[in-house]
Amino acid sequence: QVQLVESGGGLVQAGDSLRLSCAASGLTFFPSPLVWFRPAPGTAREFVGGITWSDGILRYADSVKGRFTISRDKAKNTMYLQMNSLKPEDTAVYYCAGARARTIATMDLLRTYHYWGQGTQVTVSS
Repeated sequence: QVQLVESGGGLVQAGDSLRLSCAASGLTFFPSPLVWFRPAPGTAREFVGGITWSDGILRYADSVKGRFTISRDKAKNTMYLQMNSLKPEDTAVYYCAGARARTIATMDLLRTYHYWGQGTQVTVSS
């Protein structure tokens, strides 16, 4: 059973930084890619960004490009989301998700993902 556990959320002020972690366990194979989603108006969850585990290809939503950076530590089976220059509109529960197979073309689609974490709350005050 694959488990994804997020951590690192909190309450910060606009302009501050946070780093979220997504630790994967219970793997017999590694889900690829690993991504971050968050709820957004008009959609269940919007794609924030992600990385293909095997070769580290990155994708970001336009709304976070230049502010958020995704990385991974293969030895720790952990993905990170470094969030800088946070804005109040970044306030959300951030979910980590994993897919059964490597994909780039559909990395930003909710239906790609089979494994989900429980989420970690990020609150940015103005």
